Amino acid sequence: MRKLTILVDMDDTIEQLLCAWIRSVNEKFGTCVAYDDIKSWDVSEAFPGLSHDDVYDVILEDDFWDSVEPVPGAAEALRSFMEEGHSVYIVTATPYQSVKAKMEKHLFRYFPFISWDQLIITSRKQMIMGDVLIDDAVHNLIGGSYRKILMDSANNRAFDTSGTDIVRCMDWDQAREIIAGMAAED
Repeated sequence: MRKLTILVDMDDTIEQLLCAWIRSVNEKFGTCVAYDDIKSWDVSEAFPGLSHDDVYDVILEDDFWDSVEPVPGAAEALRSFMEEGHSVYIVTATPYQSVKAKMEKHLFRYFPFISWDQLIITSRKQMIMGDVLIDDAVHNLIGGSYRKILMDSANNRAFDTSGTDIVRCMDWDQAREIIAGMAAED
């Protein structure tokens, strides 16, 4: 079995950012937006009447990260990748204002087997080298020199993967199967 360098996004890939975000904005401003109402990467588009800052400032609050839950199966998948001898790195475009809270209140809480040495913070994921990137953001996959797994999310459902080198994945069981297939290749 080939050992892979697996790059993994955080938001809506290993943690359910969008669900917590929508819930927090709805509670704060009395709106009624649902998960499936998010149709684009700019979440503020789903909240007419609110400014971009109204919507985005919510995730910069330290206590916000207490409400973010892990994606089912993510911890088990990452742990199994590491047990199989793969190198796993979390690659996130987290704003600097929320790095400490996000890492302490979410990443190291739910993924205690991940260390700071396995964390890469960048807004240009295409600059990072690895065998595969698992991400929910299409713009992070396009142009990268890694194999591409698109974790399904409300914000990327309109993207058609046919004719691209991007493979859509519905959950972490499917991601594990795809990685196992890559590792088995000569």
